[in-house]
Formats: sequence, C-alpha cells, structure tokens
Amino acid sequence: MSSETDLIKLYSGRILELAASIPRTGRLDAPDASVKKRSPLCGSTVTVDLVIRDGRVADFAQDVKACALGQASASVVGGAIIGQTPDQITTARDALRDMLKNDGPTPPAPFDGLEVLRPAAGYKNRHASILLTLEAAAEAAQQATDAHETGSAEGSAEA
Repeated sequence: MSSETDLIKLYSGRILELAASIPRTGRLDAPDASVKKRSPLCGSTVTVDLVIRDGRVADFAQDVKACALGQASASVVGGAIIGQTPDQITTARDALRDMLKNDGPTPPAPFDGLEVLRPAAGYKNRHASILLTLEAAAEAAQQATDAHETGSAEGSAEA
C-alpha cells in the first residue's frame, strides 16, 4: 500500500469532511488540565484543554495544527469526548493505536468513528498525528483527575 493511488484513496471524502468540521476548537478559559502534544516526524501539534466533573469530561477544547488525518481524528474525538471518563479515553487511545499498528478492533463507542482512519494503518509515518488528540486528552484527563484528588484545581503539561 505505497502507490500514489493508495495515498489518494487514503484521503477519502469522509476523512476530508471530518477534517473540515472539527468540533470544540479553541481553548478553554479555565481548564482543569492542558496538554500539548507534538509529532516530531511531521510537526503536527494538538493542545487539549479539558474540565472533569464527577469523574467525566464536562468541557473540552482543542487547538489542532495537523494534517488531514490528524484533523479527522481530532474531529471524531471532539464529537465523542464529552461525558467520557479518563479510563474510557485511555481505552480509546490504546484501541486506536492497536487498530493502526496491529489491525486491532475499532475503538469502542462513542469513539468508533475512528474506524474511518483504518486505511492509514499502512502509513506508519501518519500514526503519530492520528494519535495526538487522544494521547493529549488521556494525559489531560489523568492530570485533571489527579488534581481533583489532591485538591488542586489546575494542572498542565507539555510533551
């Protein structure tokens, strides 16, 4: 799967639609945690802000500077993350990684829209960009949870 035709097919209409309509873009004024992730291979970056209430994501925003595949991933995550627990986000991240690297199962609902990215499995140089939003969200959710448990209302990190 390395021909130019295969690469063109990778950027399907659905992936481009998702990339063009990323929900929850921008930054939050008072997040519980903020995490910025960067793919050293392609330079894509994603910054995620989120708020955790009662153990679930109550608010979320993302600043996405990535290729169409990274944008499509961010679009699915942005549309699915509200109401999810940190464990559900981590499970989705791990499932997405397994889907890309090992042809594993599609991430569980509500992140099952990430199935659209399965054709990218053959393009290892695109995996990091696709994973950025879920990696940042999983880290931010854990930081926010830890901050709530220790009584601190804010946490941030950059990786």
